[in-house]
Amino acid sequence: MNFSMFMPVDIRSGKDCVKENAACFALGKHALLVTSRHAAVASGAQGDVIAVLDSLGIGHTVFNQIGENPLLSVCYEGGKSAQEAGADFVIGIGGGSAMDAAKAVAAFAANPGIAPMEIYTAERKPSLPIILIPTTSGTGSEVNPYAVMTLDEKGVKKTFTDKKQSYAKYAFLDAAYTMSLSETYTLSCALDAFAHCCESYLSPKADALSRIFAGWGANQLYRYIKNFEAGRELTFAERETLLYASCAGGIAINKTGTGFPHPLGYNITLSYGVPHGSACAVFYRQYLTLNEKAAPDLCEALYEAIGASGEEIKDVIPARSMVNLALDEDIIRAFVDKVKGAGNYKNSPYVISEDEMLAIYRELFVK
Repeated sequence: MNFSMFMPVDIRSGKDCVKENAACFALGKHALLVTSRHAAVASGAQGDVIAVLDSLGIGHTVFNQIGENPLLSVCYEGGKSAQEAGADFVIGIGGGSAMDAAKAVAAFAANPGIAPMEIYTAERKPSLPIILIPTTSGTGSEVNPYAVMTLDEKGVKKTFTDKKQSYAKYAFLDAAYTMSLSETYTLSCALDAFAHCCESYLSPKADALSRIFAGWGANQLYRYIKNFEAGRELTFAERETLLYASCAGGIAINKTGTGFPHPLGYNITLSYGVPHGSACAVFYRQYLTLNEKAAPDLCEALYEAIGASGEEIKDVIPARSMVNLALDEDIIRAFVDKVKGAGNYKNSPYVISEDEMLAIYRELFVK
């Protein structure tokens, strides 16, 4: 399958696409590689990128301090590392955390005078050029301008975006880089990508084209999620389908953004370490049920695109999340207080209230 296109990210796809498109990496004399400590190396992507850079005579520095839910302070330090190394472009290799961080690092690197929080408000020079290489099939971060970071002292997530500056110049999709992922991590990533597709499809901001990407992606991802078998190794072709479906979801949310499962899920990710995809999926019965009230025909169109009934989807997706938490009233109220101002709530046909946020948490987590 070929998934190469220009949208405005120049997407290059297929096995060995990094090696076969080496000339695309000639964006400067020195690159900063933004990664986690292990994933980029274990996947083989980092080795392939360094080999290409060496063949072109381009220097590189590795900044491998990115963890799950990247901290704003770490991204700021990455920008300083890029400045000190004299980097003139940034390569993000990894899952959504590394790719999101790379976008923020590229902005900080080009703007040495700004403080960490000023990335959200200050006028900035254009970010350094960015190349993104996913090693998971979950976020679609390689094709959108969003960088979701965790604010150190507040323990909440805040999205940095600049549609004029934060898109990658190139994205390389090679499913070989996802082959080393565990089955449970692959499932959580698929749930995240499925949520992107569904929440984009139902968004008031969606259009006919974004719904084509969202519907196709949701269909491909749901087949895997529904038929998930613990212990079964996926073929390269299956991994490739998941990667391209994830990218389709990224293209879709580039137009629309996401709905309310995302901010509600951030709380249980940050507080309990629940993987992001699973944290979104646990809210899906409530998400779909409420939106059926406001837009029944649109929901039916989504279910038709997925190829399953709404009731089946409401059973399968939360069950696959495997989230089992018990929360007390004080925690629930604190969680709602943290995320009640998120813009995601207006990005659904049914806009939930603060009281409904509380009710959803109670329904799911009060035992």
